[in-house]
Amino acid sequence: MMASNQSHPLIPAGDHKAFMEYALEQARHSPPAPTKFCVGAVLVDADKNEILSTGWSLELPDNNPADPGKTHAEQCCFIKVAQKHGLPEERLCEVLPKNTVLYTTMEPCNKRLSGNKPCVDRILRLKECIRVVYIGIKEPDNFIDQSILVVGRKRLVDAGVEVIFIEGMEDQILKVSMAGH
Repeated sequence: MMASNQSHPLIPAGDHKAFMEYALEQARHSPPAPTKFCVGAVLVDADKNEILSTGWSLELPDNNPADPGKTHAEQCCFIKVAQKHGLPEERLCEVLPKNTVLYTTMEPCNKRLSGNKPCVDRILRLKECIRVVYIGIKEPDNFIDQSILVVGRKRLVDAGVEVIFIEGMEDQILKVSMAGH
């Protein structure tokens, strides 16, 4: 892979595994801890095959005084685009391409123990521009009951957001995700 002018690799269109590998590279930046997962995410303009944003767990501070700095990977992707365009996160569809896809090493959360907005809710708020979410692994049930996670996937699908699991990377994603456990 050659580097693009935005310091992201040039990944061939439709190479979902390569995009997931890049998301996994982001996850490796997340500080390991026994109370969280190390997750990475990549936001892509699927029409232009351009990486719009990346993120990893705890990369950025958030503005939640009850739980500062507990940002998830997907949330970090959205924060970066919002900051770049001077918009609140809920208005990102004004600047995101209509065929934006999200790659995340672990399925988006449907419940946050911190009280922060779950990533499923963030994606649903942007469902007019994010219509496909590629996922590396299901969230292990260390912190959240699996039934809540299934509800999250169902909420996405019921709202018209396609959820696609990328097969074949589960072991390496799980190893990175569980670092610190």
